Amino acid sequence: MVGHEERLKEKSKGLKSKFEKKLLFFEIMEKWIHHFERWIHEQPKEQLYTTILVVVTTFLIVVIYRILNRSQRNTIVLSGLSGGGKTILFYQLRDGTPHQGTVTSMEPNIGTFVLHSELEKKGKIKPIHLVDVPGHSRLRPMLDDFLPKAAGIIFVVDALDFLPNCRAAAEYLYDILTKSSVVRKKVPVLILCNKTDKVTAHSKEFIRKQLEKEIDKLRTSRTAVSSADVTNEYTLGVPSEVFTFSQCHNKVVVADASGLTGEVSQVEQFIREHVKP
Repeated sequence: MVGHEERLKEKSKGLKSKFEKKLLFFEIMEKWIHHFERWIHEQPKEQLYTTILVVVTTFLIVVIYRILNRSQRNTIVLSGLSGGGKTILFYQLRDGTPHQGTVTSMEPNIGTFVLHSELEKKGKIKPIHLVDVPGHSRLRPMLDDFLPKAAGIIFVVDALDFLPNCRAAAEYLYDILTKSSVVRKKVPVLILCNKTDKVTAHSKEFIRKQLEKEIDKLRTSRTAVSSADVTNEYTLGVPSEVFTFSQCHNKVVVADASGLTGEVSQVEQFIREHVKP
């Protein structure tokens, strides 16, 4: 019985302590409010109006910026080595034709449009902002201008002429997958095996496995480089485990397509998963 009474006393002390803390908090808040009201009354009206105007304007700028920033997330970036067929894919998605006779791009192809396959659809459809970044090594830094706004990245691989370019493709893909603008926002990546309509083209499963092997080698070699020479902020994979794309910070999927024949349904599916109609 005595123990029960002691517990009740301790509980009442605890409640009293909490009440006193809340009371003290409200007293402090009341003093701050009183000081703030007095400060307002002491200010010249012109200065007060200016302060209010600045605060309201700043708030509106922040809100508008966030709205615009969200609306810009309809950008899809086409990247990959030269000769992979990025430009043909760009025209297929926009016009429904490969525009045969295109040459290697030296400037980005940029367009905002509704996918050609959706032109006949009824209702409002959100256009995509598609950027085809040249694959030449000297022009790849252009990629950094578009990645911060990317809703998705399509990395185009030449499935017909893959093996001679496997190492170079893996290096380029490694750089993309370790960029802070891609990792922090978890930008999804589609590895697109193009030209799969050709009989001698490699399968997407073969290409995926070969790229994973090459990236696994790159992890080892680049980890050995001194931190002063490493430009990437992130590393790939799990230490002491063989690398697979499933270990990436962002979602990486592999698909196939043929820009020349117009078989781009998997590309369009990827785009619409990340740029809602």
